[in-house]
Amino acid sequence: MLLGLVGKPSVGKSTFFKAATLAEVEIASYPFTTIKANHGVAYVKIDCIDKEFNTQCMPKHGFCINHKRFVPIDLMDVAGLVKGASEGKGLGNQFLDDLREADVFIQIVDASGTTDEGGKETKGHDPCEDVEMLTEELDKWYHNILMKVWKTFARKVELEDQNLAEAVAKQFSGLKVKDYQVKKVLLKVNFPGKPSMWTEDQTFKFASELRKESKPMIIAANKVDIEEGKANVEKLKKKFSEYMIIPCSADAELALRQAAKAGMIDYIPGEKTFTIKKELNEKQKEALEKIRKNVLEVYEFGTGVQEVLNAAVFDLLKYIAIFPAGATKLADSKGNILPDCFLMPPGSTTLDFAYALHTDFGKNFIKAINARTKMAHGKDYLLKHRDAFEIATR
Repeated sequence: MLLGLVGKPSVGKSTFFKAATLAEVEIASYPFTTIKANHGVAYVKIDCIDKEFNTQCMPKHGFCINHKRFVPIDLMDVAGLVKGASEGKGLGNQFLDDLREADVFIQIVDASGTTDEGGKETKGHDPCEDVEMLTEELDKWYHNILMKVWKTFARKVELEDQNLAEAVAKQFSGLKVKDYQVKKVLLKVNFPGKPSMWTEDQTFKFASELRKESKPMIIAANKVDIEEGKANVEKLKKKFSEYMIIPCSADAELALRQAAKAGMIDYIPGEKTFTIKKELNEKQKEALEKIRKNVLEVYEFGTGVQEVLNAAVFDLLKYIAIFPAGATKLADSKGNILPDCFLMPPGSTTLDFAYALHTDFGKNFIKAINARTKMAHGKDYLLKHRDAFEIATR
């Protein structure tokens, strides 16, 4: 699973990326600071099941703080997108090519309105225009790819009586398009006649819907603690009710995580509080108090960064977290308690989980034993979020 950060230049994508990953990336106030895509490890946060078993887990990957488990995911920060990117303007071609592998988009929007359409400093810019620009460029990107082959492709599918959804998914597998997504879009647009006879408007509509289905998007309304941030968030929510829009301050999250890393404060990402651990100078205390007053005490999800990541994975993609756990003991052969946690797609079964653990487990599956209830389940049991299972094999 790969989450892609998108947006125009200078909206705080690299700051968001650094806050989520603590990776060393360049952050600057001029457009196109990011040239090559940055890849890093971020984390989604769930309630760990260790508390239910009165123990403390020992993650091999990620970490756990106060029974809050942080499970690793891949995050990518790409170059800023400007109007005309789908025709190659700015760093458009590189930007869009980097995004092919993304499963979900997080659009970072400058909610403060202090950067214009090109990412330069200004005042009073309407962030709604940035959402419209980006969605239009993404739709054009899909449409351009489609139109390069559509007429020939559609006629071939018709002549050979192929399954259209499967053929489209295969043709556009580089964009991680799946046949069930194509089927869903075809039902939604419901165009009459043969696909080879679709008008350009119809193919654009099809491309747009396919992009929305295969690359769902969430909006992170960044810089909410600056000037018109709060008012513009409400404006965005009113105009784009079809999107999840989460207020955030990547600057505040980065400051809190760096302070925690330096041992100055205790802070769990995504929480609305922090505790000062050691003596700070007046400037440090003032900065932290400003974050507390202007961000943590104002917004439901604190700085919003962790909530954006969680919402992208669990609400948009509908993934679930599953723990490998023995029915009689929670530790692995080396004594590590609940060392692993897997993120599984919606509709996953116990057999899917077995294969995720190891191919041999899937091939030799007998049953799955629920670590909580000790009940045995067959291969078709549908997994639920935070389930814990032991796989029995022959």
